[in-house]
Formats: sequence, structure tokens, C-alpha cells
Amino acid sequence: MRRIGLLLILLVFIVALDSSPGATSTESWCSTRVIDPNIHARADSSGYPFRAKSDYILKELDLRPGDVAVDIGAGDGWWSERMAKFVGEGGIIHAGEVAENKVSRMKEKFADVPQVKPYLCPTDSTGLPEDSCDLAFFSLVYHHLDADGRTDYLRHLHKVVKPTGRVCVIERYPEIAIKHKSHGVSLSQLVKQAEQAGWIPVRYELIAGTRHYIAFFVQRGLF
Repeated sequence: MRRIGLLLILLVFIVALDSSPGATSTESWCSTRVIDPNIHARADSSGYPFRAKSDYILKELDLRPGDVAVDIGAGDGWWSERMAKFVGEGGIIHAGEVAENKVSRMKEKFADVPQVKPYLCPTDSTGLPEDSCDLAFFSLVYHHLDADGRTDYLRHLHKVVKPTGRVCVIERYPEIAIKHKSHGVSLSQLVKQAEQAGWIPVRYELIAGTRHYIAFFVQRGLF
């Protein structure tokens, strides 16, 4: 009986820890309260400061073994390489580029990473089969799409992204950008275009220490 009593006390203690204000549940939560006035100061002078937050971004992407994603405008495959580790050998990262030289370089770079599949994609679509992707990912690419064709591009993604799939966009926030303001898309404009195309925003936020935001969308049909 004494042993059972000790076990019950231990159980109550564990539950109390899990429900306490400082429990691990707060690790996935970040307050928007501005305690430090420099919290949003840019912490990286490179052209891709948000890459310093890659661990956070990859966690938000929540890719899992066997997932299929398309990295639209993959460039040198920086994100494709990191996403590949999460989808495992059974997953696929389609690394799409519109320039043949970039595709060739990625094919050479990822020769030993079979789940990364560089390919030459059209400028107005992904060129991928219907219902083939769990995630469509844009990293500083959305603003490169034809300004009059962005909504249509998002409509096209309905065919490629699975009904339960997502679209993720990382873009420069022009309203607070110090330079290259034209190389970005207002968050309100992105949300408006996405909603017109049948996508619903489920999360968007500024990436601290940068002038960029990350936004996630799911299909309207889920609602």
C-alpha cells in the first residue's frame, strides 16, 4: 500500500509539472508582447536573414516521412536539402526551377540524395501531377510570379496539392523593408489573392529579426 501511495504522489507531481505555467507546452508558444524594443531589429545583414531561423521554419513546415513537397523556385536547393531530411527515403522534394543551369547544378549537387528531384518547371504552374503534393513551398519566390497571374497560379495549386495539403509562403514585408521593397508582397495582398483563389490562411507571422513573414494556407473545402 505504501508503494502505491508513493506512486500516486509521483503521478500527481508529474501532472502538476505538465500543467504548470512554465511547462513544456509554452515551448511552442511565443508571446507578441514587446518587452524588448529591439526584438524586431534585423539580426542578419544577408539577403536571406530568415535562413538563420531555419530550425523554427522547418518545425512549422511539419514535414513527415513519406511526404511529398514542391519547392517552387528552389534556386540552389538550400531548402530542398533540409526538407529532404524530414521526408526520409520514402518522401520526395520536387525542386522546381525555370532556369536550366540551376536545374543542372542541383542535379549534380543532389546526385546522392534521391528524394530531392530537381526539374525544369513552367513559369505559370508547377508542372506536377494532380494530388501529388502535401506541401507547396515558396521562399522569396511569390513576388517573382507574374503580378496578374498570381491568383491563377494559386488556383492551379488546388490541382497539385492534396485536399489536406498546405501552401507555405515566405516573403519580404515591403511595408517594413529597408531596401528591395519591390522584391516582396504585402501580407494583405497575399492573403487577398489566396482567398480569391480558394485558400484560407491558418497561420501567418513576422519572422523575428528579419523583414520577412511566413504564411500557411489550406484549402477552403476543408471548412
